[in-house]
Amino acid sequence: QVQLVESGGGSVQTGGSLRLSCATSGYTYSPYCMGWFRQVPGKEREGVAGMGGSSTYYADSVKGRFTVARDNAKPTVYLQMNSLKPEDTAMYYCAADPTTCLHRDLRDVVVGADFAYWGQGTQVTVSS
Repeated sequence: QVQLVESGGGSVQTGGSLRLSCATSGYTYSPYCMGWFRQVPGKEREGVAGMGGSSTYYADSVKGRFTVARDNAKPTVYLQMNSLKPEDTAMYYCAADPTTCLHRDLRDVVVGADFAYWGQGTQVTVSS
């Protein structure tokens, strides 16, 4: 059974950085298709980044500021968040799926939130 555990959230000031981690269990390596999402109460969930093999996707709202990376030795997926803004405040979730992005555009997979496994989330708060 695949389990995802996020960590690394916290409170930072505008312009600060955080690195979120998503530790995966149940696989020798982190699943091929990974995604990062965020949600603010009362708003729709937003897919901010994805990774499928060596391919990556970023939402326009985070492009140039967020970077997704994988460490198969652990196995863990990271979301490096730089130049944080108050509008980045949200609960952040990682998601995983072994196959969903194999024959589909990664953007479509992330936008559609088409992942089988989800973590419990980690809160990120950015103050002005």
